[in-house]
Amino acid sequence: MDRLYDSILVRQPSDTYNKCVSKNPERDRIDVTLAKSQHRDYVSILKESNLTVIELPPLENFPDSVFAYDPGLLGVGKCVIGRFGEKARRGEENALVRDLRKYRGAVGEMKFIQEPGTLEGGDVLVTEKVIFVGESTRTNRSGINQLADYVGMQVLPIKSSTFHLLCGCSYLDRNRILLVPGLVDPRSFPGFEFVFVPDEEAYAAEALYLGEGKVLIPSGYPRTVKNLTDAGYKPTETDLSEFYKGDGGISCLSAPVHKNL
Repeated sequence: MDRLYDSILVRQPSDTYNKCVSKNPERDRIDVTLAKSQHRDYVSILKESNLTVIELPPLENFPDSVFAYDPGLLGVGKCVIGRFGEKARRGEENALVRDLRKYRGAVGEMKFIQEPGTLEGGDVLVTEKVIFVGESTRTNRSGINQLADYVGMQVLPIKSSTFHLLCGCSYLDRNRILLVPGLVDPRSFPGFEFVFVPDEEAYAAEALYLGEGKVLIPSGYPRTVKNLTDAGYKPTETDLSEFYKGDGGISCLSAPVHKNL
């Protein structure tokens, strides 16, 4: 399989999800019941893609915990447990550690980002040989430096003006990145090729490569579908309206267990 992971972790939405941290003007209209249905559809697509899906229980005290990519970077050899820049989410990483201890055979040794460092998974873009990390309002240089000390790969910081780096780009395969050039400078990724997302469809840049050319994207972004198809990919769409309202997307909702970490 040409993807970087064969196992992936998800956490079910809590009943309190509508209290999540979000600047989206539609946040107060989050439908938790619909969000749970959309999450089930999302998980079904992952399973249909021959991924081993590790389903974790909801955390009622942490409304944002459905965004499972943020607390840590997971690998078969080692995991880096982050430290949230968003103070309201601190404590989620402890729940993740407790859950991961049940899956010792699936994930590697855990390392921890220490104060004053902050590191959120939404700022981390993993490729075959390089990890790019957005220096943002949620992730600082100390956190990036600690990550670089922990992992056996090159780590390159990128100044990010987006909420998270992955709000503007996602890794596909074969040194190709799905990217919104109006949000993330392509020159930050020397040696890579790109499939571009129009500025007005920026939400579609949060995607998940499922292997064998299949790319999971949110529904409703026809120009991005065309650009992916023209580049030889097979876009699969799923409705994420309730997670859009919560400032989360396709890549936020799961944490791949990377084979190259």
